[in-house]
Amino acid sequence: MSVRDEILEQPAATARLLNEGGPAIEAVGRAVRQRAVEHVVIAARGTSDHAAIYAQYLFGVALRIPVALAAPSIVSLYGVEPRFARSLVIGISQSGASPDVVGVVEAAHRQGVPTIAITNEPSSPLAVAAEHVIDVRAGPELAVAATKTYTAELVAIARLVEAIRGTGEERALREVPAAIEAALAAEDVARAVAVAHAGMRTATVLGRGFEYATVREWALKLKELARVVADPYSAADFRHGPLALVEPGFPVLAVAPSGAVAADLIALLREIRGEYRGDLVVLSDRPEIRDLGQWAIPLPGGVPDHLGPIVSIVPAQLFAYHLTIARGLDPDAPRHISKVTRTR
Repeated sequence: MSVRDEILEQPAATARLLNEGGPAIEAVGRAVRQRAVEHVVIAARGTSDHAAIYAQYLFGVALRIPVALAAPSIVSLYGVEPRFARSLVIGISQSGASPDVVGVVEAAHRQGVPTIAITNEPSSPLAVAAEHVIDVRAGPELAVAATKTYTAELVAIARLVEAIRGTGEERALREVPAAIEAALAAEDVARAVAVAHAGMRTATVLGRGFEYATVREWALKLKELARVVADPYSAADFRHGPLALVEPGFPVLAVAPSGAVAADLIALLREIRGEYRGDLVVLSDRPEIRDLGQWAIPLPGGVPDHLGPIVSIVPAQLFAYHLTIARGLDPDAPRHISKVTRTR
């Protein structure tokens, strides 16, 4: 099965999780509500680390709970177990096999705090280490580059936050698989923009807020598939120095949907395209924002801010896939990397 096949499976994979995984996630949410959780610590690597960034924003906005991203090497290399008192500790891994992520969850479990594994392998070492397991139910992912497991992790996180809040399942989350299906309709546009950028060797990827997770994941896909040196930035951080990189023709990829961060991004994109004449590709649901770019890829409208990253990454995946082909590379055989990475 190719990476494109798995990109196209995402509406079905996310719908399966919502249809079949709800009761188990509700049970995890009830268990967490019974504990004195004041903050969350998440251990993850690679693509799953970007799901953790999404969780950082969602827990903070929806539940007002601060989230820290664990440094697994503190446990695995330095042999020190952080004090996890009053924490919920979550491990996120599509394979559940990375020893350093498992080590963080094992340390937290020994300290008696609630632990959750979010994984596509419910019998994995990570799942065994955790008190609670959320199976993302993405089905076998055979391509090296993670796509459907990433969006399934995001859906699992969104559903978990709903369950912890205890207000019942949000209708908007049920509409996400259809929104992903609509996003897939942009493939021809994404292919055309990718072909036009076949000579791209470096790029900056920009976004802000919830979409910072998308920025990080899009940049990773460009690196591992197309071998593009893609540098991800929060649009706010980009103004603090890296803006100096932009010159005529410099490639900038921007994730700029409707929502709370739109006004700030519009101002920045106007500068990049107008004053600095960067080569700007804009991913947005709003035509007037897309018009700011030299190139644009549409997003479906009507997706709430907090669910946007589940949808916006899909045309970004397609762009990375088709850019890889345009650059004469094989997206199903990225060099130097394997499907399961076991860092210690």
